[in-house]
Amino acid sequence: MPRPAGSGPSSARLSDAALPPLDTASAAWPGSPMPVRGGEVFVRRTPWRGPVDRSDAGAPRERALYVHGLGGASTNWTDLAGLLAVRFDGWAVDLPGFGLSRPPLRGSYSIRGHVQAVIDVLEQVVAEPGEAAGRPVHLLGNSLGGLVSLMVAARRPDLVATLTLISPAMPVYRVPKAFSPALLLLLLPGVPSVAERRLAGVTPEQQVRGMVSMCFGDPSRIPPQRLEQALAEMRERAEQAWAHRALARSMRGLMTSYLRVGAANAWRMARSLRVPTLVVWGDRDRLVDPALAPRLAAAVPDGRLQLLPGVGHVAMLEAPEETARAVLGLVEDADAGAVEVRDAP
Repeated sequence: MPRPAGSGPSSARLSDAALPPLDTASAAWPGSPMPVRGGEVFVRRTPWRGPVDRSDAGAPRERALYVHGLGGASTNWTDLAGLLAVRFDGWAVDLPGFGLSRPPLRGSYSIRGHVQAVIDVLEQVVAEPGEAAGRPVHLLGNSLGGLVSLMVAARRPDLVATLTLISPAMPVYRVPKAFSPALLLLLLPGVPSVAERRLAGVTPEQQVRGMVSMCFGDPSRIPPQRLEQALAEMRERAEQAWAHRALARSMRGLMTSYLRVGAANAWRMARSLRVPTLVVWGDRDRLVDPALAPRLAAAVPDGRLQLLPGVGHVAMLEAPEETARAVLGLVEDADAGAVEVRDAP
């Protein structure tokens, strides 16, 4: 239920549902291409496994879509999607130009383009035959994917059952300390091409080290197998002719989106959301200021907040179990509220 005006954000409720053991040695979930407007994207599938501690008979089986952040990929969700498979059939998308997805045919990496790609995938997930067909999907996004997911939920609430935003890249008007102020130059014509050339000179090993130092609150939390997988992915990505362009142009698209005013502004969209929303943030996030967390959770009419001590920018990688319990708590409460509405006289 929406909070009274002027009140602070509600705290996330953590589900006590039994979760499977976390298997950090597992491979990424398999996937296949899916058509979208202007091309296709690669989407990984995490099959529903049902409750750990009871019969599958009558157990909820819903659908979730996971959207990664800037420079990330669908593999960022391997562990969290595996835990949430107790309730969800999962789909994790590689945004155009990232992971195993080829660039958009028109070569545009605008936020609007990413939003449209996610809407196209959501429409197909909703239409997929089987249990939960035709019903809205639980949407989860991190960083750039969090901003994209917020915009999707504002634009197409009919497709979204609940929304989970993990350190979403909300508009700010100062450059985080972890970034070079030179990034502001991406707004100038021609500069993204220079950024692409500079990115091309960074080795996969350097990229992974930089990712770990910027994105994790405590790098010792990273399982060795996941670090090895990240390095293998980065080496594979270095062979893609479009990889550096996708990163530089998507960063430019993100920064350009911050300049929007009126109905297109992300903060105004947040205040318009009508789906139950969970905001997850690590208090050691170096990329997006954790001070934005309570502000965002309070702006959303039906928002709740989970602030994770010692965690950085990618809670689904660094604290998957805590994140899973907050997501399940959100979904359980949303389902309970829906039952109350149906049963009301």
